[in-house]
Amino acid sequence: MSKLPTPVPVRSAPSSELKRWQLRTGLSLFMGYSAYYVCRSNLAIAAPLLIREFGGRGLNKEVLGQIASVGVLFYAAGKVLNGVLGDFLGGKKIFLLGMAGAVAATVAFGLGQGVAVFFAAWAANRLVQSMGWAGLVKTAANWFSYRSYGRVMGLLSLSYLFGDVVAKLVLGQLLVQGLGWRGLFMTAAGVLAAVALGCAFSLKDAPESVGLAAPPTNPNSLFAEKGTGPTTDRPASLGHLLGPYFHSPAFLLMLAMSFGLTALREAFSFWVPTYLVEAAHLSEGAASQWSALYSVCGMASILGAGYLSDAWLRGQRGALILGACVGLVPVLALMTQPASGPALPLVLTSLVGLLLLGPYSFLSGAMALDAGGRQGAATAAGLLDAVGYAGGTGALWLTGALAERQGWAAAWVALAAVAAATAGAALVFYRTQERRPGLVVAAQQVTPPPAQAA
Repeated sequence: MSKLPTPVPVRSAPSSELKRWQLRTGLSLFMGYSAYYVCRSNLAIAAPLLIREFGGRGLNKEVLGQIASVGVLFYAAGKVLNGVLGDFLGGKKIFLLGMAGAVAATVAFGLGQGVAVFFAAWAANRLVQSMGWAGLVKTAANWFSYRSYGRVMGLLSLSYLFGDVVAKLVLGQLLVQGLGWRGLFMTAAGVLAAVALGCAFSLKDAPESVGLAAPPTNPNSLFAEKGTGPTTDRPASLGHLLGPYFHSPAFLLMLAMSFGLTALREAFSFWVPTYLVEAAHLSEGAASQWSALYSVCGMASILGAGYLSDAWLRGQRGALILGACVGLVPVLALMTQPASGPALPLVLTSLVGLLLLGPYSFLSGAMALDAGGRQGAATAAGLLDAVGYAGGTGALWLTGALAERQGWAAAWVALAAVAAATAGAALVFYRTQERRPGLVVAAQQVTPPPAQAA
């Protein structure tokens, strides 16, 4: 964590005072990360309008998929860089810098006049947006006890879905009212700028910055096992920060699952509105609004998956990821069938959200916090997300290319294959890590939490 300009004496505080600060911190992080998504979901919402306006200059679904893929590639690279920076510099600073950068990049995209500008602006947007989750995870690790990581991160994970739903409903309604795609991008930038200003005043890096004692961190984290102590919040060196993750078999399997689940999530989050326009024959505004069902079902998925992993599966999240990926295969197979109206596509995309987003959200939230503790939580989340978004890069391009050249059925077949491969990784994780005591990462060595983060 970054050094404070003036040390604040640490004092014991009534639980009510600490809870007030924790509530303030949690709400600030929730609203801030929700606002990030207003400047991320806007491209998917504007996609049909961009294709219509710039189609004559070569902007079709394949090229738009390439723009989105390049953005995810920059996002993946930024996840590693900004995860490390978050652990060294502090969560609040990274969180706010990402907001400011995303506002600037969104405005630049809205002023763009061609494909080259769109590529550059979207890549810059996703690069700086990778600061958001790193800052959120680092700040949460500082403010909350490891005993509540699951509950806290389960609630904070709803922020990206909440932001996605609000963006699709509000920006979709603006499209219905006649606002163009440029106005949509400027509106998104204005929303994020206003929320960033509020977070600048409301967020604090850690309890110590307001004179409160730090909460306990996980005594079984990878860094505690190295003997550095469970409450240290700054890593000793870059090598010390990165090394433990690549010597943990469970963490390496988590990386493999993150690759597949993020590929599926990125493909659906971006392409659902366009799919509903072309396959369900909805208008652009209606498709944007109805696509929010995917995110609403994702919220239920996160809460439901957390409950199931706690009450029924004794913290065996790999088993739940396995079941969800197996369930996705027939749903994606049904999506290859022609639709006579919007009902079937809406039901099936909602089922994808219900099956996918809860298991996806296990990986870079509470599990990253448990593995990394105060020292390495942002880095753990960054590594998991970076590998995941590498998968998302390919999935975005592949989905757009297949949909453009061979139709949506071919795209869904490819994603079904990704789901099947991810089920295989989850099966290995379950059989080698969760069914053999002592081999599971710290997230399974403590009381299983009721929900996880995304």
